Amino acid sequence: MDTDLVIRDATVVDGTGTPSYRADVRLTDGRITEIRGEGDGPRPTAARTVEADGLALAPGFIDMHAHSDLALLRDPDHSAKAAQGVTLEVLGQDGLSYAPADDRTLAEVRSSIAGWNGDGSDIDFDWRTVGGYLDRLDRNFGGQGIAVNAAYLIPQGTVRMLAVGWDDRPATDAELNRMKELVAQGMAEGAVGMSSGLTYTPGMYAKNAELTELCRVVAAHGGYYCPHHRSYGAGALQAYEEMVELTREAGCPLHLAHATMNFGVNKGKAPELLALLDRALDAGADISLDTYPYTPGCTTLVAMLPSWANEGGPEAVLARLSDEETSARMRQVVEVAGSDGCHGVPIEWDRIEISGVTNPDLSDYVGRTVAESAALRGEEPWVTARRVLIEDRLGTTILQHVGHEENVRQIMRHRVHTGGSDGILQGSKPHPRAYGTFPQYLGRYVRELGILSLEECVAHLTSRPAARLRLPDRGLVREGYRADLVLFDPVTVAAGSTFEEPRTLPVGIPHVLIDGQFVIEDGKRTSTLAGRAVRGTGGARG
Repeated sequence: MDTDLVIRDATVVDGTGTPSYRADVRLTDGRITEIRGEGDGPRPTAARTVEADGLALAPGFIDMHAHSDLALLRDPDHSAKAAQGVTLEVLGQDGLSYAPADDRTLAEVRSSIAGWNGDGSDIDFDWRTVGGYLDRLDRNFGGQGIAVNAAYLIPQGTVRMLAVGWDDRPATDAELNRMKELVAQGMAEGAVGMSSGLTYTPGMYAKNAELTELCRVVAAHGGYYCPHHRSYGAGALQAYEEMVELTREAGCPLHLAHATMNFGVNKGKAPELLALLDRALDAGADISLDTYPYTPGCTTLVAMLPSWANEGGPEAVLARLSDEETSARMRQVVEVAGSDGCHGVPIEWDRIEISGVTNPDLSDYVGRTVAESAALRGEEPWVTARRVLIEDRLGTTILQHVGHEENVRQIMRHRVHTGGSDGILQGSKPHPRAYGTFPQYLGRYVRELGILSLEECVAHLTSRPAARLRLPDRGLVREGYRADLVLFDPVTVAAGSTFEEPRTLPVGIPHVLIDGQFVIEDGKRTSTLAGRAVRGTGGARG
């Protein structure tokens, strides 16, 4: 690498949350080598100068909850994230990803999260370990690398799939020891922590004692636990408290994934969640959280089913859906009792919008709620949903319109809040958060609504996540730090993506650099692949 660049007359929003200031910033060989404020002596010079003319210069944004596990391998452009100013994504989310695995579990996980990442038929899965996956990121595209940097969480559901299978039962002592070995190995190979999806099978079959033991291993290797906990609907507050207590017992830092309070039962209850977290923080707990700045959620349609329907894996689910008597049992739980997959709340089909399908013959369903599609066909919503699940082989993604704006605003103000897109890039109408989360924060919630100051918001998106990831040289505009940077216009920055046109790129972000190299220049994606795997420290701690 050979870069020598001065960014002239930038308004530096350095990631600390303190007031911005005007300065020249010099980059050399991928590092910030000089910051010279106005009147601080001779201005730095370099082989190339970029005139910022008052544009805000911030650390690159860190997406604490990303689903680009395969997208980074298949798409060298990856403007969905690069154009937002994202320079680092955290993968392996919600307890389901592609390492560690063997041939059996790899096939199963590919099928079970096809709605998140596609079925992977275009990917050469030439790894089976966490280290192998991280190495693959580094040597992708002929050894050039990937579009943006990526860190990885060990997916607890995949680990359980590998050691226990899809059975809803406690792990044996031997199986628990095997899971602990897999987690320790993944941490040693560079994972930054462990995730869970406790409304997704098979991870949700783990009892708290099992999760606590795995978290002890994560903590011993300097990582954190990132659970999608057991409910974001009925019982959400209890589910949050459960994770706080579990990690307290394990001595493990906690990062709460997409920390929302959704469904009608939780309207206006964000203050109760924040009070719970404040009590734990004041008592010494190490807790952080991420959110996206939108109200709808996004997941797979199969995730709405009860956990017993998912036992045994994807083929078993399809068999149960095809059986009339078993399907009727599912319907009763989903529509009347409230499925654990739907957070204990009876499903509202008029709030479930199909956003993507893997079977092109089902494309007419995309962009409509299940209730709307059912009405067009003169049938009941369950009949429509069941048919789509079977014909799409469980690969259907949905938007779940169940959030509350007042909860979103209050949670994003919290002292341990960070930004995460939860961006699923599959489907013809994905959630706009995949393309718009970070400019949405800066444009709507900073400039238009004043929910956060610019300096506060940048800190939420940069230094706070870097601290959670224990990255000593990222997340701040500071001499000696890596030159992962974004230049944006605070007056015009905005998300271009909408629910109608979700793949529209943002505006007001002309330049993005990774290791001092332009990945976005003058608003356009360059051919540079400066991204690499960002590995945790890995070594066990005494």
